[in-house]
Amino acid sequence: MKKIGFILLFSLLMTGITFAQKQPAMDFEKTEHNFGTIKEEIGAVTTRFEFKNTGDTPLIIQRVASSCGCTTPSYTREPILPGKEGTISAQYSTVRRPGTFNKTIRVYTNVPDTVYVLTIKGNVTPRK
Repeated sequence: MKKIGFILLFSLLMTGITFAQKQPAMDFEKTEHNFGTIKEEIGAVTTRFEFKNTGDTPLIIQRVASSCGCTTPSYTREPILPGKEGTISAQYSTVRRPGTFNKTIRVYTNVPDTVYVLTIKGNVTPRK
């Protein structure tokens, strides 16, 4: 009987510890940006995705990867404290890329089992 009581007590304690674990959380204002119709001769266009750490511990962006070499991401490098904000920028090169585009940026953080996906899209009109 004591074994069952000990096992139940241990299970309850472990469950409480699991739920009490604090972690970061990333909340974006937007996850998609449409550049609309842009001219190839512009060379490059840039947008910013702003986010807030809505969790209980510092948020760390480990890496940001784009779906192709035509998109260059940059991001806040220092840890983002709870309640603070950060940005991820995406620059798309329009040179020699006429037509529609739909590119993704994957954001890897210290949020367990989560990869955030941001999207940029638009239409590049060719040079005349």
